[in-house]
Amino acid sequence: MALKAARTQSSPGVQHIPITQARINLGALVKRVHLNKEYFILEKDGIPVAGLMDIDEFEDYLELQGPKVRKHIQKSKEEYLAGKSRPAEEFLEELRRTAGKKRKRRLSA
Repeated sequence: MALKAARTQSSPGVQHIPITQARINLGALVKRVHLNKEYFILEKDGIPVAGLMDIDEFEDYLELQGPKVRKHIQKSKEEYLAGKSRPAEEFLEELRRTAGKKRKRRLSA
């Protein structure tokens, strides 16, 4: 059975659907969430009560809620705004040089 188009749409990829319709079509919704990276907001009597999103994104979301992670993100943002950043190419070149030196030391040992 094909899932009918969502009733409303708040932003691209986010669709609102009555929870009763979601219950009937749960398998199809989960497949769309996982394969197409779509989001669904489930509504009861027109009120948003829950959301469906891919597990990988949900795990990332949970990780970002950790105090240590949030503190690290805030510190990084402050350093960036203070001009303590550099181009990615420069950083990658430094990593390549460092990896090359370590490789040479292992080979000579």
